[in-house]
Amino acid sequence: MTRIHNLGFPRIGRHRELKRAVEAYWAGELDAAGLEAVGRDLRRRHWQLQRDAGLDHIPVGDFSWYDQVLDMSCLLGVVPPRFDWDGGEVDLDTLFRMARGRARAGETGERPVDACEMTKWFDTNYHYIVPELRRDQVFKISSNKLFAEVDEALALGIDARPVILGPLTWLWLAKLRDPAGDFDRLDLLDDLLVVYGEILGRLAEKGVQWVQVDEPILVLDLPRAWQSAFETAYNRLQRRDLQVLLATYFGELGDNLHLAATLPVAGLHIDLVRGEQQLVSVLDHAPSYKVISLGIIDGRNVWRADLDHCLALVDRARRQDAHELWLAPSCSLLHVPVDLAEETELDTELRDWLAFATQKLDELAILRDAMDRGADDPSVAPALAAARAAVSSRRASTRIHRPAVQARLASVGEDMLKRRSPYAARREKQRRWLKLPPFPTTTIGSFPQTRRIRELRRDYRQGRLAEADYVQAMRNEIQRVVRKQEELGLDVLVHGEPERNDMVEYFGEQLDGFAFTRNGWVQSYGSRCVKPPIIYGDVSRPRPMTVEWISYAQSCTERPMKAMLTGPVTILNWSFVRDDQPRADTAMQIALALRDEVADLEAAGIRIIQIDEAALRERLPLRRRDWQHYLDWAVRAFRLTASGVADETQIHTHMCYSEFNDIIAAIADMDADVITIETSRSNMELLDVFEDFRYPNEIGPGVYDIHSPNIPTREHIVGLMKKAAQRVDAERLWVNPDCGLKTRQWPEVEAALKTMVEAARELRAGAG
Repeated sequence: MTRIHNLGFPRIGRHRELKRAVEAYWAGELDAAGLEAVGRDLRRRHWQLQRDAGLDHIPVGDFSWYDQVLDMSCLLGVVPPRFDWDGGEVDLDTLFRMARGRARAGETGERPVDACEMTKWFDTNYHYIVPELRRDQVFKISSNKLFAEVDEALALGIDARPVILGPLTWLWLAKLRDPAGDFDRLDLLDDLLVVYGEILGRLAEKGVQWVQVDEPILVLDLPRAWQSAFETAYNRLQRRDLQVLLATYFGELGDNLHLAATLPVAGLHIDLVRGEQQLVSVLDHAPSYKVISLGIIDGRNVWRADLDHCLALVDRARRQDAHELWLAPSCSLLHVPVDLAEETELDTELRDWLAFATQKLDELAILRDAMDRGADDPSVAPALAAARAAVSSRRASTRIHRPAVQARLASVGEDMLKRRSPYAARREKQRRWLKLPPFPTTTIGSFPQTRRIRELRRDYRQGRLAEADYVQAMRNEIQRVVRKQEELGLDVLVHGEPERNDMVEYFGEQLDGFAFTRNGWVQSYGSRCVKPPIIYGDVSRPRPMTVEWISYAQSCTERPMKAMLTGPVTILNWSFVRDDQPRADTAMQIALALRDEVADLEAAGIRIIQIDEAALRERLPLRRRDWQHYLDWAVRAFRLTASGVADETQIHTHMCYSEFNDIIAAIADMDADVITIETSRSNMELLDVFEDFRYPNEIGPGVYDIHSPNIPTREHIVGLMKKAAQRVDAERLWVNPDCGLKTRQWPEVEAALKTMVEAARELRAGAG
């Protein structure tokens, strides 16, 4: 009989119950017992949903209050010294301090502390909290969360399969934070494996039969020492009383295929959505006793699966040899919304093309039944026919392809990808036009989205607020934000984006080729959830999207107003993208639409335009051999968006929470006049690349962490900027936060920006 299982389920809940509970706890509105109750209820519901879908193994341990990598660090007792951990159980508040620098509002005696660094999980939009290691690192089991959740599941009669992050992947993701300097992380592996062995032992004592150990770094280019470390680690972790399913995902195994297939584990999960071609080789290399889990349902996109194709893959595997085969999504379903049943407002045709996490489990059940009973069985045939009809409908739909869009894309020439003059010439013209002081201050774009602002948008969307009243309310907010920035002394202002729900969704709602959900939330980090648009067809811009709002904001001040656009690659990477044409083509279609918006902003008198490419780095292919192709079309898309303006118009871009060292040449090739980047959590380490690479344009290194409620000191900001000036000429430096301020509260924002402006003035005085 075919077995089906899942690698992980969305933890946030159908209606973001986890987000609301966690934020209520942070605000002091919910106590720990109340928060734990919400968590138990969500886990119970998600386990039951998966059991009802017929899964043979249900993941336990995929639930997290903030992030699964942080959970693993707490389980291992890896808490940086600055968090004053007492060495006992890592409690909830210590976990939250590591994630965001603070635990709960009003907690007696709590002092602000720098949060751990945060960055993207492989090539996804999910963020994880980076573990910090010292050469004298001590590992010990320091959290009972995983074991308690296993007990919880077993008590409910759930066939629990615990999920843990593998030792090599956790170690690979960690950063070295030792005062004595860097060291080889693999020197810590022996001690780390002792604790992993203890974790597996405690799980075995509970009667668990299988444990899922995630090792996604097996799809990366691994140094030989790390490949050898896998053999050492899994030979040491073998147990007779516990079977390990080694889970790989996000790509093909490549040169790690033989290694992964022959490790001494009972099962191996492979991603066939991103690496279908590896199926035959894995089956050839893996011993016949080993279970092979086929990740054949896309865990990262929302399109309904081609079940006929999936069945052909499974049939090919069955005919090739006698391995026991399990069927699963390609990766954890963390990356897709919970349930399509919540989307009652989508049109019937489009809705029929989609599958969210719950529906993907149903697809697995259909595949299992088709394999075990036959595709023509009366209990299976109708479901297969419905799936087949949906896939066929999407392929044939006339709403997907727009000849005018395709013709315009075909007409793009190299002359459309270059600014009129080189940067040095543009720079002088821009300085004469803008007349900014040294170390100019600005923000990244958004200001706090208060409850009142969200209510106004909701009432307008639902028809309870007339358009004229809505426009006036938004103008009042824009005017207030402009005045506030003038009072604070900022040099380049923004309109605050009160009319925008999300930096991608807002633009997608005004572009053809996009569709939107009402409850299609996915977790980005911690309690931050996003609702990605769905790009189903060719993209174009029917009308201007931001010009009216920005023009009004500029009319409120004599200081330069910066327009804010989300770049084509970020819109692409933060959406669920059509899979029937190359991503590069879709990116260029979006770029053409945004190019028209940039031209209209310039025509309206706006001379600073920021085109955010926050997500450019995160979708860099996991294998270096594939980088150049991606970077070529990603840079072309940005340049197509930005290159139609006059020399006097200053183009900014923003990137956040990514390592740039290995793609700095491509970033320079984007030819933005000013780039703002996140550097506060890394203590300006991201600027190390500029010691070796002479970046030609201007840079705004983020000087404080907006994802923490902590208020920076003037001394801290000045110190960071002096570090930056050691790597970048001071005359090319801007002073700004590391990201938008949408998620913060106004008292925090005002205090932080006041300090930031004071720091900039001190820097100017020192430079003069």
